[in-house]
Amino acid sequence: MLNLIWAAMIIIGIVFGAFHGTFGQLGTAAMDSAKEAVTLAITMTGVMGLWCGVMEIARGSGLLAAMTKGLLPVIRWLFPGIPREDDANQEIAANMIANIFGLGSAATPAGLKAMESLSRLNNYSQTASAEMCTFLIINISSLQLLPVNLIAYRTQYGSVNPTAIVGPAIVATAVSTAVAVVFCKVMSKKPRN
Repeated sequence: MLNLIWAAMIIIGIVFGAFHGTFGQLGTAAMDSAKEAVTLAITMTGVMGLWCGVMEIARGSGLLAAMTKGLLPVIRWLFPGIPREDDANQEIAANMIANIFGLGSAATPAGLKAMESLSRLNNYSQTASAEMCTFLIINISSLQLLPVNLIAYRTQYGSVNPTAIVGPAIVATAVSTAVAVVFCKVMSKKPRN
């Protein structure tokens, strides 16, 4: 469906440009946008590489393990169905820590590993467990103290104050995470069909 919407928007733009005599401007805009997309992709790849490296340094130095230990009571409360010593706890903690620091790209590998562990704990069932649903919802809501990607985008596009987004991002992600936690806890109390 989304492909059809995009195709329709492109066709409408081309037809509009042809009828209004701005076809040349349309071509120039398309080429400029393509150039800008490549530049942004290279910039974001650098940011992702930097933060994945920082996460590996944190893992190697033991900082990630210490932060994981601090998060374990929260993880135990959010995911009561995960055994205490299971690797899923550490993977969920690594994902949450990366998300809290706004390192969404660095959070992805830990999130995938966590979901694999949760699937293993769910006996590879075709139906998601409550823990899998909770992890997905918490991961999507993603409390962030420092929205690194947004700051990088704002810097890329010449913002005078790229860090001005930090305060509003903290408030927005704190609210979304609180709503996610309440939703997960309310849904976990309902009987399953």
